[in-house]
Amino acid sequence: MSRLTDLIARAKARDSALGDELEREFKALASRRAFGLNFERHRPESVELPGRPVRRGDKVRILPPRGSVQRADQRLWRVKRIDSKSKARMALVELIDAEAPETVDVAVADLVVVAEFRDYIYPGLVSTGRVERGGDKPFHTVINGENFHVLEALTYTHRGKIDAIYIDPPYNSGASDWKYNNNYVGEEDLYRHSKWLAFMERRLLTAKQLLKPSGTLIVTIDEHEVRRLGLLLEQILEGFTIQQVTIVINPKGVTQGYLSRVEEYAFFCFGPDSKIFAGDDDLLTTKDSTTSDDGYSRPRWKGLLRSGDEAERKDREQMFYPVWINPKTKRIVKAGPYLPLEQEPDFSLKDADGNVAVWPVRKDLTLGRWGLGVDTFNDLVEKGFVALGSFDKKRRSWGLSYLSEQLRKEIDDGTLVVLGKDPVTGVADVVYEGAATRKVRTVWHRTSHDAGAYGTDLVGKFLGNGRAFPFPKSLYAVEDALRVIVRGKPDAVVLDFFSGSGTTAHAVMRLNRQDGGRRQSICVTNNEVRASEQTALREAGLRPGDPDWEKSGICDYITKPRIAAAITGKTPEGKNIEGDYRFTNEFPMAEGFEENAEFFTMTYEAPVAVRHNLAFQRIAPLLWMRAGSEGRRIDDLPAAGWDVADTYGLLVDLDRAAAFCDATAAQPTLRIAYVVTDDDRRFQAVARALPDSVEPVRLYESYLSNFRFSMGR
Repeated sequence: MSRLTDLIARAKARDSALGDELEREFKALASRRAFGLNFERHRPESVELPGRPVRRGDKVRILPPRGSVQRADQRLWRVKRIDSKSKARMALVELIDAEAPETVDVAVADLVVVAEFRDYIYPGLVSTGRVERGGDKPFHTVINGENFHVLEALTYTHRGKIDAIYIDPPYNSGASDWKYNNNYVGEEDLYRHSKWLAFMERRLLTAKQLLKPSGTLIVTIDEHEVRRLGLLLEQILEGFTIQQVTIVINPKGVTQGYLSRVEEYAFFCFGPDSKIFAGDDDLLTTKDSTTSDDGYSRPRWKGLLRSGDEAERKDREQMFYPVWINPKTKRIVKAGPYLPLEQEPDFSLKDADGNVAVWPVRKDLTLGRWGLGVDTFNDLVEKGFVALGSFDKKRRSWGLSYLSEQLRKEIDDGTLVVLGKDPVTGVADVVYEGAATRKVRTVWHRTSHDAGAYGTDLVGKFLGNGRAFPFPKSLYAVEDALRVIVRGKPDAVVLDFFSGSGTTAHAVMRLNRQDGGRRQSICVTNNEVRASEQTALREAGLRPGDPDWEKSGICDYITKPRIAAAITGKTPEGKNIEGDYRFTNEFPMAEGFEENAEFFTMTYEAPVAVRHNLAFQRIAPLLWMRAGSEGRRIDDLPAAGWDVADTYGLLVDLDRAAAFCDATAAQPTLRIAYVVTDDDRRFQAVARALPDSVEPVRLYESYLSNFRFSMGR
């Protein structure tokens, strides 16, 4: 290692950039695990930015001539100079990492900017439309952009603020309809698993920074990468509790290999402080609780007699003891001291008050043991958490049950409540609070999760006119997945950075309608055009970035129209959506939802322009999102030098700080005050004058520093 370190130092002395690259790769190799999931991380990932203006210093690719269907030259060039004087703007570009210098003059129109994932980005947003039916509710946001870069943008607006992340990433199965559906890498690529893992790791590491400690990440996957994904999540999410759920999505089955596959999987990754909410349906069986005539649902108590492994008397000597009961009143009195192994139990044992001793006897009439120690048992008896069942003549014993540790925790967190105690037996009446009735199981088998009927067919209803999206999730499956995470969080923020057709946003709207919540979703997708349509578009002389190309992309053609249709209840052609929602709550789809949504496209800004207030209109949506995505947005620099909206304020002219601070104090819903200044002393003076409930943020230092130390580097 010391030899390699010395060589890297010598390389840095000659070429600092090359030395830094070598050091980065060396550290990546040195950090590889001796055990666990190992894969190649160094292969560069990049994205073309067709809407981004070409600037001097940019990395670019040279596009093939219009009308050509050939793949673009994948080599990267650096823009050395742009000649704006000629009629056709020309650029001098130099090949990057070439052994010998190579330059060429190219029309700027034939260049596309490329961002590698090791490059720093300074993001902005441009609004491309909104739908408003929700009054003062927060806005759902849909962002068209490379999802890794959008995740980095969210580290500025939502770091540690996300309650739930639900993603349906590419399954790496070789399908080729959409880049982010399955075909991230070629089916024959020998490194396809490494590339996919590196692709996922970059995004998951950044997404982890967005979750609250009480947040939960849900990732769906099929058999192609489920085993590798499970290991990757374990390595990334230290301190999380991870459970794998099997979901039947196609009861008819699809023959793949020898067997017919009916399922896919979801990893539920619970943060250190996560709390799960019981549901009305365990998603697998019939009720695991009993509902009586009084309308209350009650949990099943656990049998006190130990079953399964290590259930014999000899396995735990101190858990073989008599339980004293009153057989007439069925009241449990207490547990006596344990009986040593060398002594035989007396099944006719009685005391002066007529109480009898109950011993643990198994079904095969051998001596067993109880599931609790004496002290714990007596403590639960005092609380009313042990109940007496019926007498078994064959075993000469009584059935006993108790409230398990998990159910006792649910009393502490309010899911279960104690209505009272039986005046005779002293046993507590424990019921579920409200609608929370059952724990969701790890295998789901429900008609509502059929991806054909409630995914593909349902999306078709909302889009109309023959529009289709391959393999969307069942709306109700996503709804059920999120319900257990956000049921008790009416203001939850839900993120989906592989948004596809927008099912997650749709599910959040349904959850809001069910309980009056104000949850908001952030959906991230790109505007990739179907591979099957790209050839025809290229033959017609179109390129990515052209309006007639972009209108066929997933965001513009599928995601935005689907979410707008869900809210308005009308297809893109203005027709009422036919049919009714089913299952948890049923109502006509044409009613829509009382929700708000806004659509954005991500931009890439120059830090100099940001610092000099020249990019404010594109930074403004990020400031609004950081303050909660609700109420009025300040889209332009205020002529008065300051402005206060519903949830945040903006101070540009520090000479007007007194008026600004007065206005913030008069706005009770204000959360953040953005202060534009390079003078830290003056910023601190303004911060001290603000109400304690308002967070002061210095622009543009907070923005620029956030992306200078970006998470994915």
